[in-house]
Amino acid sequence: MNPFLTNIVIQTTLRKKGEQTGKEKKYSDFELAKGWWELKLTIMRHIRDFVLITLGIFSAAFGFKGFLLTNHFIDGGATGISLLISALTDVPLYLLLIVVNIPFIILGYKTIGKAFAVKTALAICGLALVVGTVHFPDVTKDNLLVAVFGGFFLGAGIGLSVRGGAVIDGTEVLAIYLSRKLGTTIGDIIILINVIIFSAAAYFLSVEIALYSMVTYLAASKTLDFIIEGIEEYTGVTIISSHNEEIREMIINTIGRGVTVYNGKRGFGKSGEAKNIDIVYTVVTRLELNRLNSEIEKIDPHAFVVMSSIKDTKGGMIKKRPLKH
Repeated sequence: MNPFLTNIVIQTTLRKKGEQTGKEKKYSDFELAKGWWELKLTIMRHIRDFVLITLGIFSAAFGFKGFLLTNHFIDGGATGISLLISALTDVPLYLLLIVVNIPFIILGYKTIGKAFAVKTALAICGLALVVGTVHFPDVTKDNLLVAVFGGFFLGAGIGLSVRGGAVIDGTEVLAIYLSRKLGTTIGDIIILINVIIFSAAAYFLSVEIALYSMVTYLAASKTLDFIIEGIEEYTGVTIISSHNEEIREMIINTIGRGVTVYNGKRGFGKSGEAKNIDIVYTVVTRLELNRLNSEIEKIDPHAFVVMSSIKDTKGGMIKKRPLKH
């Protein structure tokens, strides 16, 4: 490794570890190679997140300007509020997208973390910029096609942004916060918010537009679920690795989650090798799943990881401690 790259690795990855463990700034070739591997993974994760969020922004903007705006259809959540106000007033949509989401960004900073709030703020500003400056053609005037495909592209945009570690609709952040305060599920909170939004659409616009808007919301929510592979609000992660102790410490110290360690036995076949091993289990939100996978890969690229959907959780650290991203 040349001196320039060595200095970068020392000043980033290894310096942080040295500050945590009190090590002096003298590293072996193995530590430098591992630090360079972790730095590459971090850079690739950020590039992947940027690409996903950018694709999400353009998909959502196309759903807005190519379908929904011309027919005054709305969606659920913060985007639905923005579309409703835009339909009732002369305030441009790109400005409303920023103003309406500001409280959710602040809430996301307190609930999930600084990195998530910064990503979300940049994603929403990017969406507002594209909506305000990029021209998209009106694809169709058919109301049913507008509702279905407008919701499809909007849901795809939100889903891609979530895969990139940000949101362009802050309703989910509010739902996470209220579910902790009220003890209800996130799904119940989102349904209640959308009932209020669609009732307002029926009153201020028309019942027909409100009904078409519900079709838009259903198309968007189903597309979002498909984009993020059907992952629910929480995901249970089982990790089997020979570096189980390092992974356990990473989940506690870096991700900020609790873990459960099972004593298991690994092997293969009827007479194959078998030995005892600790199995690490944790529960994270879908917004944290991307980072957890990256951190596991840094420690053990060959770890066996099993993820399963969880509808909701009660007790433990998942709701009592603020999320980190």
